[in-house]
Amino acid sequence: MTVLVIAEHDNVSIKGATLHTVKAAAEISMFLDGQVHVLVMGHGSREAAEAASLITGVSKVIHAEGDSLAHGLAENLAAQVLIIAPAYSHVLFPATAGGKSVAPRVAAKLDVAQISEITKVVSADSFERPIYAGNAIATVQSSDATKLITVRTTGFDAAAATGGSAVVETVAAAAASGKSRFVGAEIVKSERPELTAAKIIVSGGRALGSAEKFNEVITPLADKLGAAIGASRAAVDAGYAPNDLQVGQTGKIVAPQLYIAAGISGAIQHLAGMKDSKVIVAINKDPEAPIFSVADYGLEADLFTAVPELARAV
Repeated sequence: MTVLVIAEHDNVSIKGATLHTVKAAAEISMFLDGQVHVLVMGHGSREAAEAASLITGVSKVIHAEGDSLAHGLAENLAAQVLIIAPAYSHVLFPATAGGKSVAPRVAAKLDVAQISEITKVVSADSFERPIYAGNAIATVQSSDATKLITVRTTGFDAAAATGGSAVVETVAAAAASGKSRFVGAEIVKSERPELTAAKIIVSGGRALGSAEKFNEVITPLADKLGAAIGASRAAVDAGYAPNDLQVGQTGKIVAPQLYIAAGISGAIQHLAGMKDSKVIVAINKDPEAPIFSVADYGLEADLFTAVPELARAV
């Protein structure tokens, strides 16, 4: 039996979320005594396919190349996956925005139940996944012929990006579905690391009071640490930070080496998105703030004093 991983890439390199998903696939394949294949879909994405072939644990890369796959439209990607999915016992997507868009379409067409955001492989047909914003862990067993799974990448180590020597097989792209079309993209470029891949994150909450104060207080510390910037949902809803910086159950799930939370009370929604961080530092003047319950280090202080002092000391 063989496990298929749907890769995310930028046409040149494989994104980190895919490496974590390959690790989950490798754990499943151990129960099956099988192999791990990776599907790379795109237009002008040969370099990404070659990069996927170097991932440790991957035995084969399927490269689907064509105009219909150029812009990652979910309907077209799903159509491509459906062509080859029946040949696999398990199909795994990273639980990213892209994976969450394509996976349900594939599950519906295959008439199987999607198993969402697994964090542990128990056996070939049983998996653990968080429920109730991570306050409980459910063990889900599937009897479907094809197990359609999304992987919470913070639950698995990353597979090594080099060391493999998989063969690359090119297949024709599926025809465009015609249900959607690409109009344009506005891509924000930043020198900061991507939030979900950052080793250090400095996040701010509603206590900062305004977008100006958010930038004034959070940015200098993030600059000193070479960190990504995050925000609580309350801060995003208040307009202090853009939506793509939101950390939490309805934002991005992160697990950096160091997570600094300044002025974040620690609502369940936020904790679900960052409590797997290796070291959590909380700065809050409320001693009863829930964030302190998950913090490795807590500082009961005014963030407008403490954060600038920390930035100067770094």
